[in-house]
Amino acid sequence: MTPIIDVCALEDLPHGERRIIEWEDLEIGVFNCGGELLAIEDRCSHDNGPLAHGELDPLRCTVECPRHGSVFDLRTGKPLTLPAYVPVDVFPVLLEDGQIKLEVD
Repeated sequence: MTPIIDVCALEDLPHGERRIIEWEDLEIGVFNCGGELLAIEDRCSHDNGPLAHGELDPLRCTVECPRHGSVFDLRTGKPLTLPAYVPVDVFPVLLEDGQIKLEVD
């Protein structure tokens, strides 16, 4: 059975905002892109640095790595620009009774 973890209330994550959560040895960035809730591993595949702290483009649903500028698609985890070329993990987001939850594996 896939573990499901609580993130926060939907009202606590407005459009254009993010929340970084920890689960076991993993950090995950949860983003609200115009009402679309997306979650991505907080690790740039280029150098393993923090990713979810980078600049968010809520219209394109992308985040830019603050270290070297690779832009990642929050829906797929795929890098859209170099120097990263390997995707990072994305996680299913659930909304239950106004609470944001993640399926983590």
